[in-house]
Amino acid sequence: MNELCVIGGSRYFGRRMVENLRDEGVAVTVINRGSSPAPEGVTHLVADRDDEEALRRALAGRSFDAVVDQICYTPRQAAIAARVFAGRTARYVMTSTIEVYAGLEGAPFAEDAVDLAAQGAPDASYGGAKRQAEAVLAAQRDFGFVSVRSGHVLGGEDFTGRLEHYVRRIAEGLPVIVHENPKPSSFIHEPEIARFLAWAARADFTGPVNAASHGDLDVWRLCAAIGRAAYTTGEDVSPYSFERAFTMDTSRATGLGFAFSQVGDWLPGVVEEAVACAAV
Repeated sequence: MNELCVIGGSRYFGRRMVENLRDEGVAVTVINRGSSPAPEGVTHLVADRDDEEALRRALAGRSFDAVVDQICYTPRQAAIAARVFAGRTARYVMTSTIEVYAGLEGAPFAEDAVDLAAQGAPDASYGGAKRQAEAVLAAQRDFGFVSVRSGHVLGGEDFTGRLEHYVRRIAEGLPVIVHENPKPSSFIHEPEIARFLAWAARADFTGPVNAASHGDLDVWRLCAAIGRAAYTTGEDVSPYSFERAFTMDTSRATGLGFAFSQVGDWLPGVVEEAVACAAV
């Protein structure tokens, strides 16, 4: 792969992926609205992905071996991308989410737990909109399509504040609000999802693929890694507390050749970094 386009890619694991590929000699083009600077040493195009004509103008005369779409959140955005990148790339990788399995029973979820051909009425939820965006891109025939369903990401320059929520509550002696009987979920280390996306962009398989470190994690174990916590139940539950098991089967990815790490190998370091950042 010589030419890669990344939609988004200016922060968190998208930025790490861009920097890794750049350092490996890949010619990376980042396209976003310009609110955040792209990493040094890459081509930066400014356009709003929701404005189809502006996107076409920004990409005029350009083509790529692959595209990694970090910020496709709706079926409308997917439809615009399908039209604009037709004829510009042979491969399109969408960063999707474990949330596409929200509301389903039968964890750990394999990729076929979601029937992309059977999406119905518009679903405004985060997971529902991601499912429908996947369905739009999967239905087109102009490029090979991959949807990377990422586990919950921990580590790195996390802007979500979810792990910080736990660190601060435990440090301040406040109870962590959880479900009556919280269940485990799948997680992935921030550098690992960056590597996975780059690997997926270079590969030749298509379709949905789950990405998560080996070994699930529940709210009890997460809190225990931070410190001694008090718990209570209530409606305003903390992030990463789940009513039902929310884990993914990653056998497709491992069968295709990607070697995942173990959650237990990186969790202590992630917690240590989060505690240090919260103390600043």
